[in-house]
Amino acid sequence: MGLYGMRVTLERHWWNRNTSLRGRRDVYVRSDGDVWEVEAQIGGVDGRSRVQRCPSLAAAMILAQAWRGTGSEWREVVQPRVPTRG
Repeated sequence: MGLYGMRVTLERHWWNRNTSLRGRRDVYVRSDGDVWEVEAQIGGVDGRSRVQRCPSLAAAMILAQAWRGTGSEWREVVQPRVPTRG
């Protein structure tokens, strides 16, 4: 089906620790369970972004690393997992 036809999970998120709108960069890895995508965002939520679909988690992680580059300023944003009732 595709990412926007199903529930999407944010799998990983990194940011470059720059708090200015012009300097902030974020990289996200998302999945709906079948399709993976990587988003590179510049300038916060109102800035520009680029999204690339990937065939697997491994491919998405490689692309996310490439988009982050080699700078040591990048940090992963840890999202708390919300328990589900089963």
